Amino acid sequence: MIFRYFLLLRSTQSRSSCRQIQSNQGSPASTAARMLPFQAAPGQFADEVRQPGLRCWRVEKMKAVPLAQAEVGAFFNGDSYLVLDNRGDQGADLHMWIGEKSSRDEQVACAMLATQLDNFLGGDPVQHRQVQGYESPEFMNLFPRGVSYKEGGVESGFRKSQSGSGPVKRLYQIKGKRNIRAKEVDLSWKSFNKGDCFILDLGETIVSWIGSQANIFEKQKVREIAALIRDTDRHGKAQITSISEGDETQEMLEVLGPVPELKESTPEEDSQADASNSASLYKVSDATGSMKLTKVSEKSPFAKDLLVRDDCFILDNGANGKIFVWKGSGANAEEKRAALKMADDFIQQMNYPKMKTQVEILPQGRETVIFKQFFQSWN
Repeated sequence: MIFRYFLLLRSTQSRSSCRQIQSNQGSPASTAARMLPFQAAPGQFADEVRQPGLRCWRVEKMKAVPLAQAEVGAFFNGDSYLVLDNRGDQGADLHMWIGEKSSRDEQVACAMLATQLDNFLGGDPVQHRQVQGYESPEFMNLFPRGVSYKEGGVESGFRKSQSGSGPVKRLYQIKGKRNIRAKEVDLSWKSFNKGDCFILDLGETIVSWIGSQANIFEKQKVREIAALIRDTDRHGKAQITSISEGDETQEMLEVLGPVPELKESTPEEDSQADASNSASLYKVSDATGSMKLTKVSEKSPFAKDLLVRDDCFILDNGANGKIFVWKGSGANAEEKRAALKMADDFIQQMNYPKMKTQVEILPQGRETVIFKQFFQSWN
């Protein structure tokens, strides 16, 4: 069956550069299989995942290992994760979270496990690929206490107990407005500035530090994220101390030294809320075992009836950091499995930054408002 893709491109992009994409790697399914010496272990998901709730798994040696509730929201940058938000009759979202230092094998295994879980749930979830530092607001909203990034991963020694290697000493920067994130930074005053909040984790003591120019959202989140670190790293056995810039404790000074002149706040650029509707339409065929891209139309919005139920489509909003994959209800199983690989191939061919480009896979009937806005009407 022929694949068709809707691809939204910036009007400034060269038309000739997008006339055709050729892939010499064979079919997407076989390519993914060759990337790993073995397949992700099957049969890992029980009937409980069909019940409403938020569940999280870490990819460990091609297996999906469930996380304890206290660990949910703390991500190691060397790992990949699955996060399932099952809302029962209101639908489900399945997120693949990719750490910036996770291996290619882990990333492919994460995609395979996501396919298993999606199949187990009857293909109903909307799938999302989230990359560290570029997560969607929908993903961030799943974690009311915020998200924290940690160094290391399954294959490293970072997760081992530090009882024999001296006290814990870590520094986290809390930054953002709507989507607040905690990121581990160098343990130095050089990492500080007046416009953000910081958390100094000293093991038994966790210090939340509020910059004089920090915004209200960071101030609201810093205590919650400190509590998250306490719960995930200290198992609830730590004292949280909250201080403001200029009121540094002796304990902080002993670790970081005298307070220097701190940097002023740097205003963050507001993210673009609405994507441009300027678009081009392309058709992609893989009938010969290679992927060919042909331009069909240069203008949007598109007619909804162009989404044929027997095919899969891609809506490319890569200029704004997002790729949508629409799976028609009549598309065959291999086409649905190949959707993420096809998106990845296109991202590569278009020279979009893969680690900054989100991918959202939408089964027919589960379309989001952001996806629908690119069409003339949606009944």
